[in-house]
Amino acid sequence: MQLPYDVMAIGNHELYTYANTLDMHTNFAPQLKGRYLSSNANITVPDKHGKPISVPVGERFAKFRTRKGRRITAFGVLFDFTGNDKNTTTQRVSEMVKEKWFRYAIMEEPDVFLLVGHMPVSEDNWPLVVNAIRSVHPTTPIMTFGGHSHIRDCIQYDGHSMGIQSGRYMETLGWMSAKLSIKQEKNTTFSRRYLDPNRVTYEYHAGRSGAKFDTYMGKKITRGLKVLAQRFNLDFLFGTTPRDYTLSQAPYPSENSLHSLYIEEATPGALSINNTRADIPRLLISNSGLLRFDVYSGLFTKNDQLSASPFADRWLYIPDVKLSVANQVLNSLNQVGEEHRRSLEEEEEHAKELYAKGEIDAKFKSWLEEMDKRNGPERRAAGNLTLGYVTEDSCPGAGDDTLHAPLPYHRVPDFIQSRAPDVSPDTPIDLIFVDFIEKQLVGILNRLQTDRAYASSDVQEYSKILTNEVLGVYAQAAWN
Repeated sequence: MQLPYDVMAIGNHELYTYANTLDMHTNFAPQLKGRYLSSNANITVPDKHGKPISVPVGERFAKFRTRKGRRITAFGVLFDFTGNDKNTTTQRVSEMVKEKWFRYAIMEEPDVFLLVGHMPVSEDNWPLVVNAIRSVHPTTPIMTFGGHSHIRDCIQYDGHSMGIQSGRYMETLGWMSAKLSIKQEKNTTFSRRYLDPNRVTYEYHAGRSGAKFDTYMGKKITRGLKVLAQRFNLDFLFGTTPRDYTLSQAPYPSENSLHSLYIEEATPGALSINNTRADIPRLLISNSGLLRFDVYSGLFTKNDQLSASPFADRWLYIPDVKLSVANQVLNSLNQVGEEHRRSLEEEEEHAKELYAKGEIDAKFKSWLEEMDKRNGPERRAAGNLTLGYVTEDSCPGAGDDTLHAPLPYHRVPDFIQSRAPDVSPDTPIDLIFVDFIEKQLVGILNRLQTDRAYASSDVQEYSKILTNEVLGVYAQAAWN
């Protein structure tokens, strides 16, 4: 079967701010003509009389036919997200499946139920949706396309359903197919593949190469992307990167760690430019999640900068903090030491809370670590495979389209710090940090010492340079 390309579902990032949600509701969703699905995500907007009303950001569900004539009933479901901005809501999946509109939508049997959504296919609530459908249609094929936790994964909920999750960003193109028959008495035959995103892979599976592979729509999209790149000057060259800097393939700290480069070299260097406080001893603290992608040797452009560091946070500081006190902040943020350890139950509850707010780094990092532990050193030592993802999931058959040796993996703490200045422990310094940990950091300072009660009024802006500008500023100074 062949699905239309324009079925999409809402994600948690669209709900972090009301402005983003309103833009999706007002401008983006109408472009997909009923195919932008937000089954359990709402926005509050004025009705025609000016009174507030809660409505779906997109559509609750969609019914349509594919190009091959298959009848589809589709839903777009978000995980039980709690990090919404005001005037946006996410209904729990367990409540959504009880709604009258949902029961109505599943009454008519299609050829396939299509479930798409920003929710992992394993260890989350897709079974609630599958089971609700199964209460009405025991054998109708269900195809689920999940996401959010950034891993390659596949699971079969029963003999007539399969769920696939295709990694993060555009690092994987997920493919799933189902062999449909008029009577679904025997189990439905599914297949799936995780394709590496490159033209050679696409040409091979399309059975076409060269000019025969290109389509009118593909060329149009390419032209549009080039225009967009020119508009935002994405090919602007900052400098030439001398080596690869990675997020987790090199230990932290090390010369090949992007976190080491960012917090020990790039940020101190960038923030010193035209800064009257540059000569005052300082200590910088950031969260490691500020960085999102590796930086590779070669030309370093504005596009590379935004890929590696997309978040526009401010650098703040508190002056006159004793170095002996400032040096303890990082440990408290990372909660090391027996006095900061939680019980197992507290850790699990804390992890659930973070996950509900959209935090998925823990799941993704655990996946990378498991992949490396299974057979990473052996397969890399053989030297006959390129580095990449090596997937083990619960679905039958091989999932990875291209064989790889697993990527090396090294854990990085949640928070990272620059080198301490070479001054005595009692020396007052500038404690510099990213803006969104301001409240947390002020509280930690007040727990670490009693000489002074710190407050938000003590916090000042350290530089006009934002976190997503640091690497570009540094590259212009150090990589030219």
